[in-house]
Amino acid sequence: MAGSGETVSNMQVLFKNYESGFPKESDMYVATTTTELKVPEGFNNGVLVKNLYLSCDPYMIIMMKKSIDPRTFTSYTPGSPLRGYGVAKVLASRHPDYKEGDFVWGTVGWEEYSLITSFQPFFKIQDTDVPLSYYTGILGMPGMTAYFGFYQVCSPKKGEHVYISAASGAVGQLVGQFAKLMGCYVVGSAGSKEKVDLLKNKFGFDEAFNYKEEPDLNAALGRYFPEGIDIYFENVGGGARCSTQCFRT
Repeated sequence: MAGSGETVSNMQVLFKNYESGFPKESDMYVATTTTELKVPEGFNNGVLVKNLYLSCDPYMIIMMKKSIDPRTFTSYTPGSPLRGYGVAKVLASRHPDYKEGDFVWGTVGWEEYSLITSFQPFFKIQDTDVPLSYYTGILGMPGMTAYFGFYQVCSPKKGEHVYISAASGAVGQLVGQFAKLMGCYVVGSAGSKEKVDLLKNKFGFDEAFNYKEEPDLNAALGRYFPEGIDIYFENVGGGARCSTQCFRT
């Protein structure tokens, strides 16, 4: 079904300026345009969706830069909506694999309605008996990163000692819970007291600490891992990395 053709308002978050450092609110702006609830002629495989949930992820910072490796990401275009992973409902379709009413996950614009013409990645959600928002978290990219990174790359064993940096983030908090399910001893670091409390009191970490209060990361890890670390799930890089002396041999 190509759609009803009704014209509706479409609020968008548009990209304003390329950024060389940390992004600022002024690098984007909100505008409202109109869109027709149909797939235009000429888009024979197009799909029109209403966006329900959007995922704000760290990789988007890379796309706000002008000079990036095109093999990995494509820069945002000034004046166009930001793009990211999201959950949406199909309102109109000319694509044989998607019909009106389907719930889908994939790359969408930061706007109320998006016309989808590129389907990498893009798939129909089969299991709708869980909250759809889960597909931007544990059932989406953060969850897949945590699951495959921990179980396939780290190959954990019961009783091992696991340290997770940036542990309160979307990936880190899941890795910590997976590790606890495996019977591991788990310590995470974060950047505030509130995040540390969250790790210990909600996500079940054995210990957690604020790295900003530790002048020597290796010394801090020595306190929490006197016998050494078996698995270090690294979410930060740079100065937050621990040295090889922290590992159990």
